[in-house]
Amino acid sequence: MQLPHKRWIWYLVPSQVTAQGLSTVIPLYVIFLGGGIGEVAIITALQNGAVAIGSIFWGKVIDRFHTRRPILLLSFFVALLCSLGMYFTNSIIVLYGIAPILGFFMVGKNPVTQLLVMESVQKNLWSWLFARTSIISTFGMVVAMIIGTVGSFYFDLRPYFLICAASGGIAMVLSTTVKGGGFHLERSSIAHSLHGLQYAISQYHFVFQKIPELYDFKHIITIFKGKISNEIGIFYFAIFFFYLGSTMYFTAWTPFLKSHDFSNSGVFLNYLIQTATMLGVFFIAPKVIAKIGEERATITAYIPRVLAVVIPGVLVPLMVGTMGFVLAIVSSCLMVIGFSIFSTSSSVIFFKSIPQGFEGKYLGVNSAITGIGVFVGSLVTGELTKFFGYTTLFLSSSTILVCSLILFQIYFRYKLSNKIV
Repeated sequence: MQLPHKRWIWYLVPSQVTAQGLSTVIPLYVIFLGGGIGEVAIITALQNGAVAIGSIFWGKVIDRFHTRRPILLLSFFVALLCSLGMYFTNSIIVLYGIAPILGFFMVGKNPVTQLLVMESVQKNLWSWLFARTSIISTFGMVVAMIIGTVGSFYFDLRPYFLICAASGGIAMVLSTTVKGGGFHLERSSIAHSLHGLQYAISQYHFVFQKIPELYDFKHIITIFKGKISNEIGIFYFAIFFFYLGSTMYFTAWTPFLKSHDFSNSGVFLNYLIQTATMLGVFFIAPKVIAKIGEERATITAYIPRVLAVVIPGVLVPLMVGTMGFVLAIVSSCLMVIGFSIFSTSSSVIFFKSIPQGFEGKYLGVNSAITGIGVFVGSLVTGELTKFFGYTTLFLSSSTILVCSLILFQIYFRYKLSNKIV
């Protein structure tokens, strides 16, 4: 099948070069400036928090003004400015300010991309085009890591910020092909489409179709009271622990590699192999899920995920030289294999559990729970590692993931028995 004649789709490549490139180089640059796991964790938490807030803000802007091209242009322009700002600064304090600005504006492209995909083809082709969009986005991530691997082998980190700025400028130019005018689809259409929802959750995590109110968390609150009003509350807790444990791993990963004498090029190469693996698993995961079912796939996905976290936790003394590089690659690849399967299967399960007409509320709560898990995970990583070391950090992360697995098993039992206590 030919790709539809939509030139706008190619802005995904340079935009992902910028986004993925900056997310990788910022922790490295913090360490280069003399910072450690504590500073990396704070910056990551600030950026993740800004992404969650930005997801709400830009969604509201789209709902109110039905605009897309100006949001894309602003998003990429600010990314360009932030890249230049980081190129010229020597201060970690300045990075504390730039990182959340970057997160807040860069996330603006996400809801626009989702709607552009759904407007470009007929509904029966949404799944196909979302899949192609994921491939193109992941290809952009691979390009970012190739540039980083080669460039950091010959140069220090600063020139990489200029690459990110240039790719942001290219994304701006390509986004001008997006036509003006109002949306043909409302942003809430994403919540009514299995393919749109699956893509949104697996790619961006924060998808606020509706800002949740306190009442929307009732299924979680009742669990604290010793009751289960609906099994979806257990699902939310499982998701919270999943992202809490996973974020602890991801936040610590770059500082952990640098603490074991990985070069900047070695770190980029690690992420390059990880991203290439994720691209390969993308084609395999749907077949695995179709064969064994969403529920079994969700449970199975925890095996590589937990192993990925346990490996650096229990094999810290071996994380040196060639053996250390091999173990790091194995850990990184297992992590994305688990996530690729989990994100797809769990989003399908979540979609099927939403009562008709409540998509916005359920998706808003899910995004809020995810956001809290990611934010808390980033902050906990810094303090836990500073006081107890990386071994404790990774073992704690794996324990939290096991708790998430247990909660999913409980959720499936309640769902199958149709119990409401």
